This record gives sequence, structure tokens and C-alpha cells, in this order.
Amino acid sequence: MGASTPGRFWEDLAEDLKDPEFLRAYVVESVRIETIDRVVNELDDARQQMGLSKAELARAISAEPAAVRRLLSLSHRNPTIGTLVEVAAALGLRVTLEPLSAAEREQITEPLRTGRSDVPGRLARALHEKREPRRSKVVG
Repeated sequence: MGASTPGRFWEDLAEDLKDPEFLRAYVVESVRIETIDRVVNELDDARQQMGLSKAELARAISAEPAAVRRLLSLSHRNPTIGTLVEVAAALGLRVTLEPLSAAEREQITEPLRTGRSDVPGRLARALHEKREPRRSKVVG
């Protein structure tokens, strides 16, 4: 253990990313986490800007308040697209798709299609940054 542990982690991950199936699974999971966090955070921001409580939002979509609390918490997020669409509609929003930037396509799309990365260590760090929460949520 010690100071070399983080370096070893990145080396091991870069080595693991040389396996096409592992690389694809890691990329997909990283994108999934980042996308869900971004969408849910934006929905929660909209809820707060409208001055709606979580219970009021739950009533608007005929859901249990606990379900909305779980959706908007950082602890466990795996909502269905249907749930996201319902919440968005109740907030006057629409769920849409947008193209990835050229840099994101290089970082995400190409490794998914080819099953490889020319620089696995850089890919590992970039995807790790995507998986990190962008902001902390206040419980309430």
C-alpha cells in the first residue's frame, strides 16, 4: 500500500482496458453513470427552481414520495427512461438526445466501435472524471 497504490490502480486499469470486452463495458458504464447523474441533477434543479417539493412532484406523476426521493438522491440511481420522461413533463421539460462533441466521440464512440484505445491510460482517467459526481446534493 502507500503512495504507489493510486499509480498502480491506473496502470492496472489501463492494462484491463486493452481487453475489448472490458473496455466496452467500462466505457458504457461510465457514460451511463455520467448521463443519469446529469439528467437527474437537471431535473432536480428544475424542481427546485419551480419551488416544488419532492412530495408535490411525486403527486404530479402519481408516484410515492419515496420513489422521487430515491430518484433525486445520489445513493442509487437507475431510473427508467419512462420515469425520467414523466418527471420531465411534470416540470415542463422534454428529454432529448444531443450529439457528442468531436472529442467525446473520439473518447467514447471510437473505443466502443473498435474495442480499443490508442492511449488506454488517458482513456481511463478521462472516463473516471466522467464518473465522478459533478456536484454534491444537499439532502432535503
